[in-house]
Amino acid sequence: MNQDEQLYKEIYPVKYFRDYLQHNIRPDGRNLLGSRPLQLNVNSITTADGSATVKLGNTVVVCGIKAEIATPTVTEPDQGYFVPNVEYTPLCSPKYRPGAPPEDAQVCSRTLFDILTNSNCLDVKDLKIISEKFVWTLYCDVVVLNDDGCVLDAAVIAVVAALKNTKLPKIDYDLSTEQASADEKTKIPLKVSSLPVATSFMIFDDKVIADPTAEEEKLSAACITVAICNSELSFLYKPGGEPVEPEMLEKCIKQAKSREKLVLELLTKVLNQKT
Repeated sequence: MNQDEQLYKEIYPVKYFRDYLQHNIRPDGRNLLGSRPLQLNVNSITTADGSATVKLGNTVVVCGIKAEIATPTVTEPDQGYFVPNVEYTPLCSPKYRPGAPPEDAQVCSRTLFDILTNSNCLDVKDLKIISEKFVWTLYCDVVVLNDDGCVLDAAVIAVVAALKNTKLPKIDYDLSTEQASADEKTKIPLKVSSLPVATSFMIFDDKVIADPTAEEEKLSAACITVAICNSELSFLYKPGGEPVEPEMLEKCIKQAKSREKLVLELLTKVLNQKT
């Protein structure tokens, strides 16, 4: 991009983007429904019980899972805890500053939890160790190293991949002392029931655009995240914006189902290489 084009883009960002869309192409060369390259690496954090790093275009997130033994609640004595948390580092984007977590982090953490829960990815009953006495608590920390759009999509992939390679130590329970001890030499893979895949879209000039970058997200009239699990819609998230026509929504769901297959192929390939 030469200096004149860069200046034109900064002064007239909407017109600059619209000029490309008139030819059904985007500034980065993708078509309207094209996704950015996806890279996945698992077991990237050796001190965690499970981990994964995802690079979606220039968006980079790292997920680490730590397991701790906890006491279940009286009302749900056979259920463990799953606690996802998304952290936006100040270096990931100019819009974030050191200090209290931004609202984006809280919203992303909650939506991530809803996507995984609605898809039945992890059954918290499988986290039971001894009924009414001990259960597992899984702390799932997602750190955003670079935010160039669609952080939620990358976070879902990272969490699912990290869960798939999480192994928990065998727990021995002493009836006489009522104490539990972990056998670190014997590791048991965590049971993951399903593998949801999230795909985000934006609406601009009545056009559906998949996998928007951070610059594209700023220009959108509305953003939608579609979560697909087992080729079925499991969750839909739309944070405000203009209303979306049913035809556009159907187009988003159809494209999300198509992308699910590609992501699962990559996930399966990477996990098989690590086993």
